[in-house]
Amino acid sequence: MNNYDDLLNNAPATPAEEQRGQLSKEDYAAKKQAEREAVYTLSDQTALEVIDNGDTFRHFLDVQAKFSRYSAVNALLIFAQNHEATRLGGFDYWKSQGGFIRSGQTGISILEPGKEYERDDGSVGVSYNIKKVFDISQVDTRKVKSTPQPKYDDRQLLRALINNAPVKITGVDELPGDIGAMTDPESGEIRVRKGMAFADTFRSVAQELAAADFNSGPDTQAEADFSAYCASYLLCEKYGVDTQGFNFNYAPSVFDGMDAQGIKSELSQIRDVVDDISGRMARQLDTVQKAAKSQEAR
Repeated sequence: MNNYDDLLNNAPATPAEEQRGQLSKEDYAAKKQAEREAVYTLSDQTALEVIDNGDTFRHFLDVQAKFSRYSAVNALLIFAQNHEATRLGGFDYWKSQGGFIRSGQTGISILEPGKEYERDDGSVGVSYNIKKVFDISQVDTRKVKSTPQPKYDDRQLLRALINNAPVKITGVDELPGDIGAMTDPESGEIRVRKGMAFADTFRSVAQELAAADFNSGPDTQAEADFSAYCASYLLCEKYGVDTQGFNFNYAPSVFDGMDAQGIKSELSQIRDVVDDISGRMARQLDTVQKAAKSQEAR
């Protein structure tokens, strides 16, 4: 008598099951490991490439600013595979938005944290899996609703940057040379030149706030100053503040002698400091947005 029990499940195969096909468990694991190694190698190669000249480095920072929620390593991977991407999401994300991936599209491979594991030395590590994401240009968006982004004026942005900062910020009439802001080495207070244009004030304060984090680390002063400068640029890009005055031509000299891991570590620190500052700003701006909605409802 034939057994038809194997037919009693009409659930569609998951992507992982489709990819596994007829491979054995060992061969499938080896295949996935090879894919991870290829992505790790790509991130290393790209890290070395983006510090080759100032323009390339700036373009990488633009990608990191656009995808601020992504890690520095994933920003490198996005830069390598589609530096013109504007909005990314996986299959499930685009499906939830009412869109679907067009046939024949190649996804961008990024790394997604998986399970924790214990290393031989007793420390805890995190395994990573490859995740495919697709840019909106690869998606049929006829049923995708656009999400309007909130708009903030200059005063609201500057207030969000300054409010709840971990250090005291004070306006002063004069500072040495053409410095826009500086940190008092004894008190830690940030002093800001009065009368500057909004963009100059935002950039200067953002740089000093970031410098407070980098100067407490193991980096050299040159590395700390450059990292704070990059953080200021990322914050300006994120919030639409003018960035024409930034120049990254000396980026190669700052990273000179670093290997790929060192570069990725430095880029990760910059991204994390920006995430911390923008997180404080977001809380303040959320209050502004709620107040505006409440006013409209009246």
